[in-house]
Amino acid sequence: MTDPLSGSFGTETVSPEERRALIRRVFVEVAPRYDVMNDLMSFGIHRLWKRQFAALAAPKRGETVVDLAGGTGDVARLMAGSGARVVVVDPSTAMMCAGRRPDDALEFVAGEGERLPFGAGTIDCLTISFGIRNVTHLGEALTEIHRVLKPGGRFLCLEFSRPHAIIRPFYQAWSSTAIPALGAAIAGSPSAYRYLIESIRRFPDQPAFAHLIEQAGFAEVRWINLSFGIAAIHIATKRNA
Repeated sequence: MTDPLSGSFGTETVSPEERRALIRRVFVEVAPRYDVMNDLMSFGIHRLWKRQFAALAAPKRGETVVDLAGGTGDVARLMAGSGARVVVVDPSTAMMCAGRRPDDALEFVAGEGERLPFGAGTIDCLTISFGIRNVTHLGEALTEIHRVLKPGGRFLCLEFSRPHAIIRPFYQAWSSTAIPALGAAIAGSPSAYRYLIESIRRFPDQPAFAHLIEQAGFAEVRWINLSFGIAAIHIATKRNA
């Protein structure tokens, strides 16, 4: 499977390991202001998207739910009141430390999408929001997600996607100019946010990503566009044995 995320970023060609190191550095830089920046970049709309996303995950009492690339735990907390065991998995300890609370019922575990710290067929539901585009090897991560899910297990992915043609020019202008400027002013890291915008630009559109999910072995793959396709929720199921 050709990985659409490999190759060059901007004018620089990077290897997978260089890209991995770049991503880790980016999230160390942005961790203290990550949630504030998300509010500013999306005018707070990301919170509505995440609430819809958590509702679609529909965790149940007694289930084990993994929120991969869960960072500060904001999505995981939306699912924690269900009675499910909710585990945040993220490669960035800085992000998890920024979000951890003394009274958390969440579990926080360091781990990467390509090497999840769970046995095969042990997870009922795996969610990932705004993180799949930051894995080093997209195909490997999807295969690994499929491995850890139980037969009938649910996979949900919330990610920036390809907006409708009517709003695409305005969205591209905002993302390429305003977001790096906000990154400089609020988070003190314009280069980190330039990387994040580039990673959005390179990510497959809705049908292409659905095809990659199917290639990893999932069934019942579908997506729901949010805000005219600026973001999309992809939903899939692991086939019963």
